[in-house]
Amino acid sequence: MSRIRLNIDRLVLNGFQPLEAKALTDALRSQLSLVLADPRTRHEWAHSHRTPVLKLGRMPLQAGTAGAIGFGRWMAKTVAKGLKP
Repeated sequence: MSRIRLNIDRLVLNGFQPLEAKALTDALRSQLSLVLADPRTRHEWAHSHRTPVLKLGRMPLQAGTAGAIGFGRWMAKTVAKGLKP
């Protein structure tokens, strides 16, 4: 089985309360794990490549922890789309 390694050097979360930041980070990590575990995704990323900067555009955000979780999941899906070679 192939192995995918994703390094995010820095995640800056300005304006988030500590609980919201943790919820967002956990949701991002969890959703990225799910997306990267998909066999079709693994096949598409079989070759090494670098993406130095990934601009995600406008992203919806609702208030509170639930909004932060939704934002983290949405961000993970958008990152995965942007990383495809």
